[in-house]
Amino acid sequence: MREAAMTEAAIADHGLIGDLQTAALVSTDGSVDWFCCPRFDSPSVFGALLDDERGGHFRIRPHHDYASRQMYFPDTAILITRFTTEAGMGEVVDFMPPAGSVATGNHQLARMVRCIRGEMTFEVDVAPRFDYGRRAHTLDLSASGAVFGTDALTLTMHAVREPADERLATVRVEENDLHLTIPLTAGQVRGVVLESDAGGPPREIRVAEFERMFHETAAYWRTWLHRCTYTGRWRETLQRSAITLKLMTYAPSGGLVAAPTTGLPEQVGGERNWDYRYTWVRDASFSVYALLRLGFTEEAAQFSRWMRDRVSERVGGEGGPLNIMYRVDGSSDLKEESLEHWSGYRGSRPVRIGNGAADQLQLDIYGEALDSIYFADRRGLEVGHRGWTEIRELLDWLAAHWDQPEEGIWETRGGRQDFTYGRLMSWVAFDRGIRMAATHGRPAAVAAWTQARDAIYDQIMEKGWNRDRGAFVQHYGSPVLDSSLLRMSSVGFIAPHDPMWASTLRAMDSELVTDSLVYRYDPEASPDGLLGSEGTFSLCSFMYVDALARAGRVEDARLAFEKMLTYANHVGLFSEEIALSGEQIGNFPQAFTHLALIDAAITLDAELDRANARR
Repeated sequence: MREAAMTEAAIADHGLIGDLQTAALVSTDGSVDWFCCPRFDSPSVFGALLDDERGGHFRIRPHHDYASRQMYFPDTAILITRFTTEAGMGEVVDFMPPAGSVATGNHQLARMVRCIRGEMTFEVDVAPRFDYGRRAHTLDLSASGAVFGTDALTLTMHAVREPADERLATVRVEENDLHLTIPLTAGQVRGVVLESDAGGPPREIRVAEFERMFHETAAYWRTWLHRCTYTGRWRETLQRSAITLKLMTYAPSGGLVAAPTTGLPEQVGGERNWDYRYTWVRDASFSVYALLRLGFTEEAAQFSRWMRDRVSERVGGEGGPLNIMYRVDGSSDLKEESLEHWSGYRGSRPVRIGNGAADQLQLDIYGEALDSIYFADRRGLEVGHRGWTEIRELLDWLAAHWDQPEEGIWETRGGRQDFTYGRLMSWVAFDRGIRMAATHGRPAAVAAWTQARDAIYDQIMEKGWNRDRGAFVQHYGSPVLDSSLLRMSSVGFIAPHDPMWASTLRAMDSELVTDSLVYRYDPEASPDGLLGSEGTFSLCSFMYVDALARAGRVEDARLAFEKMLTYANHVGLFSEEIALSGEQIGNFPQAFTHLALIDAAITLDAELDRANARR
């Protein structure tokens, strides 16, 4: 049994809920430990994940000692936390009704509380800390609920109860935080709905209405998931990843946040704590590819439109046509600052908001953008005249600027280098542009693009290949390996059975891979301008599976994939990294990891089918 005492929850001890404009993390203790409102990138209201004392929380759990388990209501984004005590069994059912595709300040966080067997008394603590705990709030109680208010944001708590209830519960107020005690017996259902921008005072919600909200939310998710066309070996795993990606998509723009969190450390106690609540061009590009492979054409089309809008806005601008990341609405003000008053996750400071890497030069994003647009084009989402004009301008710019040092995919802060991966993806950009021009007979500077593509190929083979290591390396003139180059065969730059590629994989096996887990690179061998180390990168671990499968090492790939699945948390979610202890670290859940999982599974499925056919 776990004592009902305030403790810091591990990153992996959370499930994700959301309404397609913002999201919340709910711990296995029944605590909402992270919630930003009204958008993913808005200031937090509940932030106990980053500072249990000052961050704020919304906690519902049994009054007495308990054990807990957590699960998703099948095929939905509805999270169920189940509690058992010596006196009975109960549940807290958490969900957010979808907010729609028009940006709104109105969001509902619904928490259904019910007793399944015996009896159970629930303690409810509502302790918001608005604006990352920097803004004090007021509390106004009424017979139907409560209002937590600031001059910038108001949260209204509606009580869920029946007419026979004499009162909501035993109520206690302490420093404008609300504490409730709700005694229930088997079969009883109660709860609360926390609503932003409610447009009126608290109201009593009947259980029948509450249950209708639950069923409508469940129907939405099941209807959406029914569009998935994947029928392979890991169907449930991929469907959970698809739902997770949908939860991290801002419906009004189609932008996919890298993660719904900020400041979760890549090394506990270290300084590598970044804000991931933004949309990276790279992640959006990967999402087009992965979701089209699952059959989610509408989402892929929306991501493609988001991408084309960014290209349209910045063609000819200073620093290149594209920023590497944007806010979910497409704006680019991501000024980085630190929350000095927060202790950080397990003492990991500083806690950063905003992201100073936004203005970096990362040339790989052009290849990722063009690769996804090309893939979508082949799947029926053809580029129109305006889109093609913007692609031409982008590639014409790249033809004049690809051969220069940059910060690279890992957003290093140790100075620009001639990163091999940046060159690789520049090659991809030209290759895909040339293919689309030929397929559709579109006007383009094909001769100049071809010259650039071929020059990049020759340069990588000359300078990106290290003869002493027998491997392609992180940047020119370096012996350091980099797992981003695992994509070399998947993008078609090198044949998966080429001896140079087989040698590169073997070098990575011995230096970057530990069991199934893969490091990005060795920061001691290639200083990146930051202190400390990091865990293995889950994105790279799934890219490794994909590369092994394509190289014919199918059994190795399957074993590595199955091992990776054991590192998921209890509801199938992955953070950014895995520590030496097996603990999930970094921002959570991470879109990139789930995108790579989908790609690896689909590639591995196909290779296993081919192997079985040969047998």
